[in-house]
Amino acid sequence: MNKELVDKIKNNPDYQELVSKRSSFAIKLSIAMLVVYFTFILTIAFNPSALGTPLSSDSVTTVGIPIGIAVIIFAFVLTGIYTKRANSEFDDLSNKIKQSIKED
Repeated sequence: MNKELVDKIKNNPDYQELVSKRSSFAIKLSIAMLVVYFTFILTIAFNPSALGTPLSSDSVTTVGIPIGIAVIIFAFVLTGIYTKRANSEFDDLSNKIKQSIKED
């Protein structure tokens, strides 16, 4: 790829919009995941009895197990949300950029 093409892409307003939207969205999802994960870990560290409470009086499964599974499921959900947006809005912008470069 030559420098002129790279500069043309970088100066394209659709490219700048794509980078801005994608970065902003990724940061928001990352922060959401970090908050959930570190809340779980800090609860384990500073209040282990909260997650160590059995689900019922005769159960060996503690509250922490379903919450831990929920943290994992939350990560999958965030991945799905990002993928859905990437396959629609981000891909549309990417295709728009490619089309404008081909036209020039």
